[in-house]
Parts: sequence; C-alpha cells; structure tokens
Amino acid sequence: MPGLSADGFSIDGVSLGTVAEAQGTPCFVYSAEHCRHQYRRLQSALDGLDHTICYAVKANSSLGILRLFAELGAGFDIVSAGELLRVVEAGGEPAKVLFSGVGKRADEIDFALKTGIGCFNVESAQELTRIESRAALLSIPAPVSIRVNPDVDANTHPYISTGLKENKFGVPTRQAVEMYQHAAASDHLQVVGIDCHIGSQIVDQKPFAEALNRLLEMVDELASMGIELTHIDLGGGLGVSYDGTDPLDPEDYGRSIRAQLAGRGLHFLIEPGRYLVANAGVLLTRVEYLKPRYSADYRNFAVVDAAMNDLIRPALYQAWHGVQLAEPVPSGAQQANWDIVGPICESADFLAQGRELPLAQGCLVAVQSVGAYGFAQSSNYNSRPRAAEVLVDDGAAKVIRARESVADMLAPERRALSGNPTALSDGD
Repeated sequence: MPGLSADGFSIDGVSLGTVAEAQGTPCFVYSAEHCRHQYRRLQSALDGLDHTICYAVKANSSLGILRLFAELGAGFDIVSAGELLRVVEAGGEPAKVLFSGVGKRADEIDFALKTGIGCFNVESAQELTRIESRAALLSIPAPVSIRVNPDVDANTHPYISTGLKENKFGVPTRQAVEMYQHAAASDHLQVVGIDCHIGSQIVDQKPFAEALNRLLEMVDELASMGIELTHIDLGGGLGVSYDGTDPLDPEDYGRSIRAQLAGRGLHFLIEPGRYLVANAGVLLTRVEYLKPRYSADYRNFAVVDAAMNDLIRPALYQAWHGVQLAEPVPSGAQQANWDIVGPICESADFLAQGRELPLAQGCLVAVQSVGAYGFAQSSNYNSRPRAAEVLVDDGAAKVIRARESVADMLAPERRALSGNPTALSDGD
C-alpha cells in the first residue's frame, strides 16, 4: 500500500526530514496515492452495484484533498455551506453532493438550492418544513432524503455513535414515514432517497447489514404507499486500523451490500471519510525538551512542538496514534517509555502515552494516521497558529495550506478593533 515507508522516514519516496526542513514543524503531510488507493479499492469492492462514493468532507476539508477526490469522480457529503463552497472551489459536481447535518440554517439551504446539490439528508420534521418553505420561495424544487435513526448499535466510541435512539441524529422510523408522506404530497419537495449513518470507526459488518435491512423494510413500506425511492444511502463509518489490528474488510462489506440490494434497482450511496484519508497522513513534530522521570513514581515526558490544538483526538476520544522517529536515531538518544506531550497548559495535552522510543532533543517524530480529523479539528487554542499541510504526489511535496502566521491569526480581531477604536476604552 502506498504511503509511509516501513522505516517511517519517507512518504511515497519523499523524505519527511526534507519536508520538515523546508516547511518547519508541526506539519501535516499526506500521501495522495494512498487516498487514490483507498478510493479505488472501495470502488472495486462495490463493483456490480450502481453506486456513488461521496467523500465525507468533514474528515479532511483541505482543497488539495477535495480536488484529488473530485478528479477521481467522487461525490461529496457535506454538513455546512462552507463545506459546499469548498467542494465547488475544488471542482466537485454539485449534483453529486449530499447535504447532511442536524442544524441547516435558512441561508445554507438557499445556497445549496441555488448551487443545485443532489440531495438534502433531512434530520427533523422542522427541517423538512424549512426546506419546503425555502424551495417554495426560490421556486427551486428541493430533492430530499429522510435520515432514519435505525436504533442500531455500531459498537464504537460513544462520541462517534450516531444510530441509537439516544443520539441527536435522524428521526424514528414511524416519524420518517409521516415525513415521507408529507414530502411526496408537496409541490416543492422531490423525494429521492432514504438515508442513515450509524457511527464511525465500525470494524464489524453486522451493524451495517442490520441497518440496511431496516432501511429496506421502510423502502418496501413506502413503495406500498406509492412512494418510490431512487437511492439508498448507508452513510459512512468504515473502520480503519490505527494500531495494526484488522480493520473492516471493504471486500466483505461490498459482498454483503450486493447480496442485500440484489434486484432492488436502487442507486447505492456511501459516505466514507476516515476510510479514505486517515492513514494517508502523518503529523511531523520535533522534540523541544526531554523530562526523564526523577524517580520510579514519575513519568518520562517528551515535550514536542505539536499539541492538542493540532491533534485533539487523543484528548477528545482517547484515540491511539502510532508514533515513530521520522529520521535515523540521533546521537545520544535516550531509550525509554515516553509520554509524547505538547506545550499547551492542559494535562490532556498529549499525543501519545507510554511509547518505547529512542529520543533526543531536536529529533523529528511522526504521529501516524492523522489524515482524518487531524487538521480538520485543529484550533488556535493558546493562541497557537495552525500548522502547514503538505501533499506528496508523484514524487513531489506540495504545500496545500501555508502555515498560519501570528498576523494571520490576529487579522480578524485587528480588523474589528480598527473599526471601533473606543471598544476597549474606560477600562472595559
């Protein structure tokens, strides 16, 4: 598989040390060929099905990544107007865009209608009413699919489980039927499909099969009412390996879906994000200081220049990421069991804990599997500028997002304050 070399020193033949010297650290580095490999493997697994792979933009919304998938012919799953604008900017086809999310604003709905997206995945009765009213106002019929909450346990982390009745996503099956009846009778709504998404990082095929069975029962019930659907959307959630354990096999996934949809004549939609990009990326960071333990009841800390504002997954999800040197072992390295921590003033500011590594001050380290929900969830916490992003493609490393400067970070506040010079007067 393309991507990080066995020794961890390069991505697709490009030296990570060279990238770090040119761009500084922290820095996200992605393999374009790994993204293509994952996409094509999933395409092959779904061979024989009328289908569209809609990349979940929230996983990694960098224009360089979106352009790569647009060139492959992918559709896109979005959850905001900003993501739609990114897709259009990257050359994606609006007609292959699904608009998901529980809180679509009126202006976002208007923008999506005017752009000509393929479908709204509707998550509540009030949202359906709002979409209908905006479609009537603009005289643009709105294609809709109801997101059903099938109450299926995906057996994943509770923060990324979305298909249980206690989750905020989707609507119960009985309510969904009522919403379909309303939509089918509307002059301003066009019923096109049915949707669900039960969670992320799923490594067992059974929850997908159970969810799909429940959707198909609804498809049959709606057909008996004269409401015919053209597509069925099973969402994303295909799990990947972060620690060498077996992920979900896409070939098994494809075989199961083909068997369940045989003879149905439904277009199949899937919304992978993490599966396509997670293992495409590493986060490069340098060791600033080593704090070897003072005595047996202390820990060994390696303080690096990346932090939880760059990669929040370990703090937020208790996520495990592989860590290894990104260059040969430096002279004077100390072999020990290290906690890899950042400079932020939080005890939760760690990238990894308890890793056996030979480290020295200044050495370059790569945190693995950060292509999904790495930069996308980064922030300016502690007033830290966001990292650069680099895409390795065809033997060359190209910056796809320049490193944010302190001036970039302060610019919105400076503009605001310059327009209201007395805002901080009188001790306020």
